[in-house]
Amino acid sequence: MNWAFLQGLLSGVNKYSTAFGRIWLSVVFIFRLMVFVVAAEKVWGDEQKDFDCNTRQPGCHNVCYDHFFPVSHCRLWALQLIFVTCPSFLVVLHVAYRNDRERKHCLKHGEGCTHLYENTGKKRGGLWWTYFFSLLFKMSVDAVFIFLIFYIYEAAFFPLVVKCSEDPCPNEVDCFIARPTEKRMFTYFMLVTSFICILLTLCEILYLLGKRFRECICGRKTHENPSFVMPLTGKGNSVCREPGLVKKIEAEGIVSKSESSAPAYSVS
Repeated sequence: MNWAFLQGLLSGVNKYSTAFGRIWLSVVFIFRLMVFVVAAEKVWGDEQKDFDCNTRQPGCHNVCYDHFFPVSHCRLWALQLIFVTCPSFLVVLHVAYRNDRERKHCLKHGEGCTHLYENTGKKRGGLWWTYFFSLLFKMSVDAVFIFLIFYIYEAAFFPLVVKCSEDPCPNEVDCFIARPTEKRMFTYFMLVTSFICILLTLCEILYLLGKRFRECICGRKTHENPSFVMPLTGKGNSVCREPGLVKKIEAEGIVSKSESSAPAYSVS
């Protein structure tokens, strides 16, 4: 594994994530990826070779192993980690696409031109939707894989003895799993970390929606009640007044000297 390349990708993901996203990334990298690479692969090893049954009937060993373990836990977690981290890299690619567009725009119109984006890494427009759908996808992937663990293995997490009566076994035979307690503890650990990642992703989704809703409400209020001032020039200087101040002054009979009508002249 090229750790320098992985570190560059993770630093890019961390740069454009929220606080919840950074915590999620730490949980995935430390408590899932590192545990999987360092310990889980060594615990499982050659599972089929270590699976033993109390019969030497040809084919019975393979059939019983396939019945209880249709998919390897280790390979299933590897797929889960791949699918759950890919959406975060899409956000980095979207930011890189924005940077490239901005660079080409500046080369075409000059350095002093109007920029296409105020900040290419700011979650606005299409980048906001990319980030939002990446969160939904990550949460869905974790939920689907948790369901598969319970559905495929029927929540029987490595019992000490399993009973097998599949053909071509002559009768019900006892089969034994290597290191069942150790494998059970790792399975519980990976499931708990998956639930934590789902909770963090859900909090991040609610945070993004709440922030977007608050920005929309504030923008609507600003649009409905614009706060601008109108200049009022006087004699020799200028002052700034609010739009309704002129009518208020006229209603109270207070008119500046520069605004009063010209005096009447009598014709002698």
